[in-house]
Order: sequence, then structure tokens, then C-alpha cells
Amino acid sequence: MSGRIQLLDCTLRDGGFGLEDAEKNELSSKRFQAEDIDHIIDHLTCSRIDIIELGTVEITRDDRRGFAIYPDMESISEKIPEDRREGQIYTAFFRGPDIPLADIPDWNPSLCDAIRVIIRYSEQQKSLDFCKALAEKGYKVFVQPMLTMRYTREEIGHLIAAANEMKAFALYFVDSYGYMMQENIAELFKRYDNELDPGVKIGFHAHNNMNLAFANVLAFLEQSTERNIIIDSCILGMGQGAGNLQTELIVDYLNKRYSFRYDYDEILEICEIIEKYNADNIWGYSVTRLLPALNKAAYKYAIVLRSRYHLSYSEINAILRNIPEDLRHRFTTQNTIELLRRNGYDPDITDGGKRLS
Repeated sequence: MSGRIQLLDCTLRDGGFGLEDAEKNELSSKRFQAEDIDHIIDHLTCSRIDIIELGTVEITRDDRRGFAIYPDMESISEKIPEDRREGQIYTAFFRGPDIPLADIPDWNPSLCDAIRVIIRYSEQQKSLDFCKALAEKGYKVFVQPMLTMRYTREEIGHLIAAANEMKAFALYFVDSYGYMMQENIAELFKRYDNELDPGVKIGFHAHNNMNLAFANVLAFLEQSTERNIIIDSCILGMGQGAGNLQTELIVDYLNKRYSFRYDYDEILEICEIIEKYNADNIWGYSVTRLLPALNKAAYKYAIVLRSRYHLSYSEINAILRNIPEDLRHRFTTQNTIELLRRNGYDPDITDGGKRLS
């Protein structure tokens, strides 16, 4: 690796999603305190992290700032500190192409520099057109194909062509369900590197369902390229399900291996803040979060089957091992009920082990 490495911390965004999921599933009622959000941003700024994700922009009637979710670009951009370091990038996240383009202002220096957009698999072209329009508005655009392993070779080619056409800031591969292996990383990286224009960065967002996030990022760093790359991480791995690569792990590695100058003490200060949000173990490795990765299925199935229906690990594994393709990647309450019925369980009974007679 001889290209420039940049580190993107997405603690607030992915951590906010994790808190939101935990509240929806009645696992926790914690939300970010306003002062903690400000302290996290200040410490990340002082740590010299290259790219700082401030949260998500989403149309909502409720006040969801405790999940770092803001109603518009102007609101999230107010979180940019006045003493930002030279070269640091602040970004906002969109969960898809849902916000009317007319409601998103053209970029100006008071706004976040960049927008990261999930490419919704069911709306690939709409998502890519949305990204292109944001690029035309002047934003640095990160193209984020969620669950990249789901894409066919032809669909990957379409992503690459679209990223080139819009002059995207970065095209990612995203291990949404945490089952990527090192050979998958090498294969995707080679394809991206061979076909992307030189100015498009390659990014990697790792999840920790199989405790492989750090190992997979090391494999990502070992790829031979002159291209600039981006690594995502979160403090204490905070995020949805099993969480992500830990910022405190990768910062120390980059400082020692590549002589980076991230301020580690600033990272430790954020660890002190984030630690209190995981008293209920709402993220991190667990057998419950491992099983869907082993079976290449949406991780929320296992969480609900365990927490709401109280099934054993072996029962969950059996259900997910035989999951139909039409249900594999799309968790919904109704799909969970359908899985239970197909496997002989009564979904109206939630004390576990109760099969239909």
C-alpha cells in the first residue's frame, strides 16, 4: 500500500443507528446526550481523525437528535466545530434516496463537505442518480452499496461505471452482515482498483459479527495499489448488531505501522464517554450476532428470535441455515413470523421451544 490512507470515524452515525435499533427492539432506552455528542466531535477533531461523520440526515417528525439524526443539512452542519483542523472532512449520512433534492441546498462552506449515501439494492438506479445529483450540487459523494456481497458481477460493474461518471469521492464495499472473508476483500479490491478512475477512493466498512473486522481491515491495507483508500471505524466498535472496527484499535495500529500522528489520548477520552452507552450490551460480538453471519442472513432475525421468542442458539441456527433466499437479506417482523411458521413454531408464543402441534 503506497497510496494515502484516511480514517473515517462513524461513531455518532453508526452508534446512533445502534441506539435506535436497541430502542425499537426494547433492548435499551439510551440516547446520546447532547453534551456527549459535542464532546465526541471535539475530541475527534482534536485527535486529527481525517473524516468525521456527524450523523444522519432524515425527514422525521420526531426529535431524533439523541440518535444523531437531523432533519436537514443545515441542522447537522451546525455541529461542525469552529476550530476544525486543516484538511479534515465532515460528512453526513443518508439512508437512501429519500429526501427531495430540492430540499438539499447546494454545497457551501457552512455545510458538511461530504454526503455518504446507502445504495438501496431494490432501488439501485434511483440511488445512483441521487448520488450524481448530490455531486452536481458540489458535495463530495461517498457511494455506499450496503451488503456489497449481494451484488452480482454485472451490478458491481454498474456501480463502478456510475462512480466514475459522477466523479465520486469514494466507492465502498460494505460488509453489512459481517461475513466477508479476506479472499472476498482481495477480489473486490482488485476489481475496484482495475476499473475505477484514479481519483475515486476505495473505502471499506467492516462489521464484527465473526470478530473479523480488524483482520479484514489489515487484509484491506495489504492490497497492492497506488490508490487512496478510506477505512471506517467507531469508538469501542459502537454500531448496529455486532458493531464495527474499533477506532482505538486501528488508530494505534496506523500510528505504529505507518507513523501516523493521531492523538491517542483524545481517542481514549471518547472511549470514556461511549463506554456508558453499552451497559446493556446492545452491540459487540455475541453468539446471537455470529449465527446470522455464518448463515449469510440479516442479523436482526437472530436478535429477535433470541430476545423476543427466546429460542436456543441451535434452534436459531437451524432456522437460519434453511432460510429461503427471498427472506435472507430482508428482515421484517412479518418475515420473522413467516420463518417461525415454516419451521413449525407458533409465532404467537414467545417463551421458546413451542412448536405447532
